[in-house]
Amino acid sequence: MFELSKFNEYREDNRREVKKARYGLPDSLWSTYSAFANCYGGVIILGVEENKDGSWHTTGLQGEGKLLKDFWNNINNPQKISHNLLKEQDIRTYQIGEDLIMVIHVPAAKREQKPVYTGGDMFKGTYRRNWEGDYHCTLSEVKALLRDQTEDTMDMKILENMQMDVLNMETVHAYRNRHMAYRSEHVWEQLGDADYLERIGAARLLRADGRLHPTAAGLLMFGDEYKILYEYPEYFLDFREVLDPEIRWTDRLQSSSGDWTGNLFDFFFRVYGKLVRDVKVPFKLEGAVRIDDTHVHKAIREALANCIVNTDFYLPRGIVIKKESDGIVLENPGSIRTGKKQMLKGGISDPRNKALMKMFNLIGIGERAGSGVPDIYSVWESQGWIEPIVVEEYSPDRTILQLSFIGIESKKTTVKSDRKKVTEKSDRKKVTEKTQIQMDMILGKMQPDIKYKVEEVAVWLNVGRTRARNLLRILVDDGKIAETGITKMKRYYIL
Repeated sequence: MFELSKFNEYREDNRREVKKARYGLPDSLWSTYSAFANCYGGVIILGVEENKDGSWHTTGLQGEGKLLKDFWNNINNPQKISHNLLKEQDIRTYQIGEDLIMVIHVPAAKREQKPVYTGGDMFKGTYRRNWEGDYHCTLSEVKALLRDQTEDTMDMKILENMQMDVLNMETVHAYRNRHMAYRSEHVWEQLGDADYLERIGAARLLRADGRLHPTAAGLLMFGDEYKILYEYPEYFLDFREVLDPEIRWTDRLQSSSGDWTGNLFDFFFRVYGKLVRDVKVPFKLEGAVRIDDTHVHKAIREALANCIVNTDFYLPRGIVIKKESDGIVLENPGSIRTGKKQMLKGGISDPRNKALMKMFNLIGIGERAGSGVPDIYSVWESQGWIEPIVVEEYSPDRTILQLSFIGIESKKTTVKSDRKKVTEKSDRKKVTEKTQIQMDMILGKMQPDIKYKVEEVAVWLNVGRTRARNLLRILVDDGKIAETGITKMKRYYIL
């Protein structure tokens, strides 16, 4: 995140922050420390100031020894900061000309350590990073971080005030049929419904009254929507099919419609059928039986299950699945518990709802080894489609997975065609001085290996989204930057 040789290239972003600190530690240091720790980590650089164009210049530090002593005294003071995540080697000093600067590498806090907060009050002193700035977390965001601390996930909770009759038995029996089809002659096949539900984690014995009560996972998986709302007021499931841009949607399924159960089990299989309806299936025989289940089908199942089991059902906006003519977008409330980098790498499974994951696993859906998302990327690569995009948003927390069915070669052909059109247009009309200045500013702001939204570029330039999008299009056509994604999920990055 920091190399001295690249000092003149750096700009403030979601991983880098500069502060003058010429006469001592600034108070804002601790909110930035909290923000980086609660997100993906970052570097705080003291003795540096930002210029109007976003570039940096050194201001230097006075009294390095005292500054270091004050820093370690404060970071080990729980009234100043809740967790000291640093080791001695996380702080480095550098000489630039006549000025001394100090670089503090702040690691991302572990799930069990969050929230990292300032001032001794987690509800007033918890921050997160939003591009170039630190923002104060809302009460619901702090509660979400606290929910993620425990090993027992929130769906394991026994709903003491609910009885087993809140579960829709038609859905339960449909689940049992799928389980037995997947694992014929399973030892649980002969169990009664109550005992079976206890085995799969949908019900648990409450010691206080010695009776079975549904778990949160059982309610979510098998309950009727209006009963689920008693425990999860923000619960909402939404599927939208938009195949014609002239029509708002060509098909829609909502949990609140009242004409179906609205629970997770029924939602999964109804939506999965709609998602794969247009997937091309190669002709393949196994003996005399045609095999219609491809790697793409499995990847879409994995993506949908992953979306559900990682949802924080206490957060607003609910699960939204969008099927478009050239791709699928899956959105769920909640941040990525393992962090985006680890999720893409794979190998660690840390679902937000472990009981729900177990239920899906029992019917052959979902991965326990943490390889689900990397497998999706692998399938998309084998198909020659544009690489999937994972976006993590905050305030409120939201994770978005975008799967495109556009081929890489098709994309290149389209870009080449668009580039030719722009070249022809450029021959007729020269780029204005103002446009050139704005494009230079975009190129100066963009950092390698970071993908940017149109909204971020619009903020840099203090212009509208349409203007920012047009400028980005020119830079793409000129081959200076590249784009990835479709419709509202487009991201831009420097080559």
